[in-house]
Amino acid sequence: MSSITVLIIDDEADMRHLTEMYLANSGFLCVSAGSGTEAYEVMEKRKIDLIILDIMMPGEDGYIVCANIRKKYNTPIIFLSAKGEEWDKVKALQLGGDDYIVKPLSPGELVARIHAVLRRTGLSKQESAINTIGRISLDKKARKVMVDQRTVNLTLKEFELLLFFMDHRNQALSREQLLEHVWGIDYEGSLRTVDTHVKTLRMKLQEGDYIETVWGVGYKLEVPSA
Repeated sequence: MSSITVLIIDDEADMRHLTEMYLANSGFLCVSAGSGTEAYEVMEKRKIDLIILDIMMPGEDGYIVCANIRKKYNTPIIFLSAKGEEWDKVKALQLGGDDYIVKPLSPGELVARIHAVLRRTGLSKQESAINTIGRISLDKKARKVMVDQRTVNLTLKEFELLLFFMDHRNQALSREQLLEHVWGIDYEGSLRTVDTHVKTLRMKLQEGDYIETVWGVGYKLEVPSA
C-alpha cells in the first residue's frame, strides 16, 4: 500500500467519492474537502503529498484556492475540471498547477498523471519505509511490525489496518472507511469484521491504549504525548 496522501478538493460530493474510489483502488490514501476553507484546515492538520483540485466551486474557485495554497505550500496540484479551454489550462498552470485534466476523467489517465507528477517532483522516491508511533514501528517494505524490540506477527489485513491507522494518526475513522480502504469497496462482509480485527490487533500489539474507540464513529490511533 502507498503512503502517498492525496487531498481531493471538489464541491460535488459524488465527484469526490468517485475520485477517492479510483485512487483507493490504486493504493493511494485519500482525504477530501468540499471547499477551499475545508482544504486549508486539512493541510494545517496533516501532511498532504498531492492535491486534486476542481475549478468551478462556489465562493473561492479553484484558481483562488491554488493561489492561496501556493503562498504556504509547494504541494503538487493537479487541476481536474470540466473547463477545457486553452485559457483555463494556461491560467491554472501559471498560478502554480502542475497538471490539468479535463472531465470526464479516465481512472487510468488520472492515476498515470499522478504518478508522472510524483516522479517529476521526486515524491515517489521520498517514501519512508519505516513508520513509527510511540513504541510501535512498522516497516512497509519488510512487512514487519515491532513493539520496542519485540516482533509482532500480524496477518495481512491486520498489517494493512495498522498501516492505515498510522498513516491517519489522530483522525477518527469510521468502520465504513476502514472496511472500504483495507478490505476494498467490493467486500461483502459486515462492519463487525473491522471490530474483530481491531480487537486482535490490540491484543497482539499489547498497546491497547493507542487504538481508541470513538463512540458513534469508529476508531482512532492516538499519538501518545511525549
